Amino acid sequence: MAHPSQLGLQDAASPVMEELIHFHDHALMIVFLISTLVLYTIVAMVSIKLTNKYILDSQEIEIVWTILPAVILIMIALPSLRILYLMDEINDPHLTIKAMGHQWYWSYEYTDYEDLGFDSYMVPTQDLTPGQFRLLETDHRMVVPMESPVRVLVSAEDVLHSWAVPALGVKMDAVPGRLNQTAFITSRPGVFYGQCSEICGANHSFMPIVVEAVPLEHFENWSSLMIEDA
Repeated sequence: MAHPSQLGLQDAASPVMEELIHFHDHALMIVFLISTLVLYTIVAMVSIKLTNKYILDSQEIEIVWTILPAVILIMIALPSLRILYLMDEINDPHLTIKAMGHQWYWSYEYTDYEDLGFDSYMVPTQDLTPGQFRLLETDHRMVVPMESPVRVLVSAEDVLHSWAVPALGVKMDAVPGRLNQTAFITSRPGVFYGQCSEICGANHSFMPIVVEAVPLEHFENWSSLMIEDA
């Protein structure tokens, strides 16, 4: 859950998000070192009167400043490609959920069950209870079992939407007539908030996403109650 004046990313709740945070820190350190070197070079050239004639025309230094950027790019590209393939990896999901975007709410269908599906609307500000977050709480949460691979099939019924939960490292476009898929594993129990991340009309800001990760036993009890109420 993000908080005011937060500088970093949200705490990771999935292995993929942990990898993304590590890669972010790795790339940020490289950028910091490059910026420091460039700043030092600029200050040195402006403040020092003397000129080193070997720097003005040197084959060796030209080789260095040609090869060094290539090495730095490889150091960034290889971890990036690794995470890219990890994010696309979907192996034997224990649960499949279909998320449909509408103007302006989400509907969820648990395809492994016969009659388990519901619409998820934002809770209006006047109906919030103490402890709930304005513009982020929904009347029905997407409940998933923790430490289990979950596949989410994402589509839309009207216009472009985007199903995004930052703490899980998940963001997938919802396109009418197209079925996209993504997957995640929650590494701990908790409630994780997201929002539609594609401008989809007047109430784009009012279609939040709430994923609640619970132990498997609690998930089975919840699914049984939802099917009985349907």
